[in-house]
Amino acid sequence: VMASTSTSRPLRIMISGAPASGKGTQCELITDKYGLVHIAAGDLLRAEISSGSENGKRAKEYMDKGQLVPDEIVVMMVKDRLMQPDSQEKGWLLDGYPRSLSQAIALKDFGFQPDLFILLEVPEELLVERVVGRRLDPVTGKIYHLTYSPPENDEIASRLTQRFDDTEEKIMITVEGWRFRVLRPQDTVDGSVLKEDVFAQIDKALSNLVEQKTASESVAA
Repeated sequence: VMASTSTSRPLRIMISGAPASGKGTQCELITDKYGLVHIAAGDLLRAEISSGSENGKRAKEYMDKGQLVPDEIVVMMVKDRLMQPDSQEKGWLLDGYPRSLSQAIALKDFGFQPDLFILLEVPEELLVERVVGRRLDPVTGKIYHLTYSPPENDEIASRLTQRFDDTEEKIMITVEGWRFRVLRPQDTVDGSVLKEDVFAQIDKALSNLVEQKTASESVAA
């Protein structure tokens, strides 16, 4: 079999979803199968701050005052990460970003346009149920869910605590705030089904993209 000399441009994907939409799980499944570089905006921000970079210092000043980090700082961080050789070579999965139209436009101005923007759609009642049922074992740090993954025994059950953010009131505020920030998605995925079925929907969309790319390159060749 001849090695392909095709210089196929790797996939560029953006994914977004409300708290408890299962986004973390899907990101793992996508990066495992497609070998993309997973870039989570929140992790990026934390890493920049701990590295003491110029961007990080500026971001920290805002956060210390309890203010949101301005778009231009976050966009620069994301841009720098997307420019790294691994992202360019393997393709990327940008997670939880952009969160507003202005951020999306700023990224587009830098030439970062995704092949696909995935939005995980989960009905509000289900998001609330997923979050409100979550419990933490303060001893082991393990997260349980009263419905979906209950504790193994009564001893554990008796010491479980609810995390402060996991109350219904809190989650509704977060979901509402999130909904206002999200872009017009290009591909909406039903996130209320089993995680395997959610991934099947995403997998289908991504493998179609890969096929289209390959087809258009062989025509060009």
